[in-house]
Amino acid sequence: MTERKTTCIEPIAGSTESTVLAEYAPGATTATAYQSEAELEKELIKILQSQEYEYLRIRSEAELVANLRTQLEALNNISFSDTEWESFFKGRIAGEKEGVIEKTVRLQEDYVQLLKRDDGTTKNVRLIDKTNIHNNRLQVINQYKVDQGQGGAKYSNCYDVTILVNGLPMVHIELKRRGVAIREAFNQINRYHRDSFWAGSGLFDYVQLFVISNGTHTKYYSNTTRRQHISETTRTKKPKKTSSSFEFTSWWADATNKPIQDLTAFAVTFLARHTLLNILTKYCVLTADQMLLVMRPYQIVATERILQKIEISTNYKKLGTVAAGGYVWHTTGSGKTLTSFKAAQLASRLADVDKVLFVVDRKDLDYQTMREYDRFEKGAANSNTSTRVLKKQLEDPNAKIIITTIQKLATFIAGNRGHEIYNGHVVIVFDECHRSQFGDMHTAITKAFKRYNLFGFTGTPIFTDNALPGGNPKLKTTEQAFGDKLHTYTVVDAINDKNVLPFRVDYVNTIRLAEGIQDKQVSAIDTERALLAPDRVRQVVEYTLEHFNQKTKRVEHYTLGQRRLHGFNALFATASIAAAKLYYTEFKIQQESLLPDRRLKVGLIYSYAANEALEDGALDEEEFETGALDQSSRDFLEAAIQDYNAMFGTSFDTSAAKFQNYYKDLSLRLKNREIDLVIVVNMFLTGFDATTLNTLWVDKNLRTHGLIQAYSRTNRILNSVKTYGNIISFRDLEEETNDALALFGNKDASGIVLLKPYGDYYREYSNKVTELLGRFPLGQQIVGEQEQKDFIALFGAILRLQNILTSFDEFAGNEILTDRQAQDYRSIYLDLYAEFRRIQEADKESIVDDVVFEIELIKQIEINVDYILMLVQKYKAAKGDGTDKEIRAEIARAVDASPTLRNKKDLVEAFVDSVSARSVVAEEWQAFVTAKREAELDQIIAEEGLRADETRRFINTAFRDGAIQTDGTAITRVLPPVSRFAARGAFGEKKQRVLTKLGAFFDRFFGLGADGASTSGE
Repeated sequence: MTERKTTCIEPIAGSTESTVLAEYAPGATTATAYQSEAELEKELIKILQSQEYEYLRIRSEAELVANLRTQLEALNNISFSDTEWESFFKGRIAGEKEGVIEKTVRLQEDYVQLLKRDDGTTKNVRLIDKTNIHNNRLQVINQYKVDQGQGGAKYSNCYDVTILVNGLPMVHIELKRRGVAIREAFNQINRYHRDSFWAGSGLFDYVQLFVISNGTHTKYYSNTTRRQHISETTRTKKPKKTSSSFEFTSWWADATNKPIQDLTAFAVTFLARHTLLNILTKYCVLTADQMLLVMRPYQIVATERILQKIEISTNYKKLGTVAAGGYVWHTTGSGKTLTSFKAAQLASRLADVDKVLFVVDRKDLDYQTMREYDRFEKGAANSNTSTRVLKKQLEDPNAKIIITTIQKLATFIAGNRGHEIYNGHVVIVFDECHRSQFGDMHTAITKAFKRYNLFGFTGTPIFTDNALPGGNPKLKTTEQAFGDKLHTYTVVDAINDKNVLPFRVDYVNTIRLAEGIQDKQVSAIDTERALLAPDRVRQVVEYTLEHFNQKTKRVEHYTLGQRRLHGFNALFATASIAAAKLYYTEFKIQQESLLPDRRLKVGLIYSYAANEALEDGALDEEEFETGALDQSSRDFLEAAIQDYNAMFGTSFDTSAAKFQNYYKDLSLRLKNREIDLVIVVNMFLTGFDATTLNTLWVDKNLRTHGLIQAYSRTNRILNSVKTYGNIISFRDLEEETNDALALFGNKDASGIVLLKPYGDYYREYSNKVTELLGRFPLGQQIVGEQEQKDFIALFGAILRLQNILTSFDEFAGNEILTDRQAQDYRSIYLDLYAEFRRIQEADKESIVDDVVFEIELIKQIEINVDYILMLVQKYKAAKGDGTDKEIRAEIARAVDASPTLRNKKDLVEAFVDSVSARSVVAEEWQAFVTAKREAELDQIIAEEGLRADETRRFINTAFRDGAIQTDGTAITRVLPPVSRFAARGAFGEKKQRVLTKLGAFFDRFFGLGADGASTSGE
């Protein structure tokens, strides 16, 4: 038998201090034989053993707990008595009512626990040593089994490989054989969470990181990515951030951003002792909303290079020079704020550092950065509303990290010559400082401070090619201002890693006129006045309104946090305040003729900017100084804000304080998808993140970094429905786009960063639909597992192509499949999904694990209750005239093709049978659903002995939020008290069973319209 290929990893460079390998080169591969999952597992364990992991044959919870005791005794140099251990274990490690969140908080923040000794004294016991990471002991176990019913487990499960840190499971590795999609390992971990991770003492709830691999591809992610994904698939309550699915898993890489995908390579890099322990102890961030963010390799490299620079410049007396600093080029959307936070946090802990200043170049970024820093660690940073407050913070030894604007810092320096802070060791970090006055302020700062490190973070550096003429010749480029480039992660790297989305750019030079009027060519005319001719503005708005739903997928829906949302939202970028006013007025006029439910919620924001467009392509800042606006522009903005107040029940105006709050409220509504379109000049085009935003309409000249910054508002990852950022440009920016991508990516960047032309996707779509109709004609059963898998793969590919094609204007009317055919194929797809899920539930080791379903893409084209009720109305009217049977069949088909209505089919059919000739269908439906809902909830309360009032309150909250809350105390208030004599794990078992029943009940009735749950599902 031929030997299997193995890859040898030869480290080229690296140091014991670096978490990420500087560069790795795959060695020669050997052997080609098939490798089973068991062989893959064996090889992984062998590598870990060679890296000083101890291998243990632990097969039961009793053995796991006994080993944990031994490891904690060794780490803390103590010996527990049996009574001490039992008390400590139950009270400080495995509390009966604790889940993933509580255990994550304990490891990340409260990892030193208090032990009460038999003699009444107390002792601190560390669960993990974060000061000296090599004191922690690493062990590896495999094939740990949890049998059905054991500790309340819903099903039997066998976990592949688990890494124990001081005896606690902290990293779990799920393997699939080569050739099986790793997405299925992700799904399998989801099933473990649902069925058994919580069972018994719940020690597997301590897992912080998950690794999924099929040998060829390996990714990692934090426990909250898993929790979020489960929340999304079961509609359980989750934090508001949207890292909700497989899209948020990460590749490991070396410091040159070369992905390390093979399991062998991953094991000797990511799972190297110092790397893994550094990630667990330093490079995980537990946010204020209890999301665990695990940093990506490029973020870790940048952080460590900043810390190394501080250390070297301190030791070699280089503070206060350009050599003591450097800049980090990380593309927009790649998580610069998290990187800067971690760098600031770790730098502030260095003994020699007195202050860390994080400097932004605009007030709105000041606010956004503070919000993000506060999310990463409440109270870690200090923001300031005035130079007076900044002065106080600079003089306060406890205010270690300060966020401020470059203007406030420059004002402080001008008014405080010779201040003692200038002699302290201050680390100054600048974020995206591209403004025209930067040179003067930079000079003032570097003259005043004597012992500083100066670092810059940018997604779009200034090179000689895109530097502004004039100004200080020594401060033209980012390198001149900050020093050496410390690390690079370009837009090309980010798109290749799928950390941001590619762009799809439409250049609309032909504005479609009303029917019967010849199309008019709109070219890029030099003068803004000609571009703002009333006729052109009218045509641009007409085009925008006509295509808004298509571009933002407004008729389709997805889950964000606790809510079901329809489509994405958009920004409309204009060239000037005058243009913004004209467009806002035209949108109001054209929307008056639309039905209220077809109207977009449109907002407007601008304020004074000295230069609305700068020569170098930068977007000049707009301060919150509305007082500098001319009177007519301020009056217009005041009226637009009053429209906003009427829309949302707020009370903002253009006064300085209230305008800042208007900005904050508007930015939140954009992020939460409560507003459809915001017309802007420069605001929101830099530094603003909203994952729900997928489209930028542009009637503005953009170039170089201003263009990349503006485009990048649209390309944050969210879910499998959002696959690219949409740019619709009413000006010819093709050359500027290609130049900017070449400058900030590479010469071939446009092939990676921009979507392919329509024809490429349509050809592929046409070929696949032809194959579908030929191989799997409707009415013919798909027999055999391989045929079923082929159908699932083919139809999934068609769904993904359709998701891209729907944003192309040319696709309308060229869909090939009729609505009826598409509905029937969706129904078959969902039947197979249900069948494969059933097989997986029954047999955990089933080979159907290699099947991936695109349910999120099916959901966005599904039928809602309103459509079904319309068919019922038709059915009622047609009763007895011969067409009623056809309508009845149409109702059944529509329900079968909908992922969310399938489990309600019996309700719909019972209602159709009961509908009376004289009733109003919608009212009768509400009454029918209410009666059914109450009866079924009463049955669950009786079966499980639940507290009736608390259960109703719990369910009403779920319908209001659009999600069942699985964490926290709400569910425990629903449950009856558990006897003191009940077996350990009885509470967890009861809780899980009740959550399963209430979850099924919620899924069955959510979105049906009764008791406040909207029929639209929003």
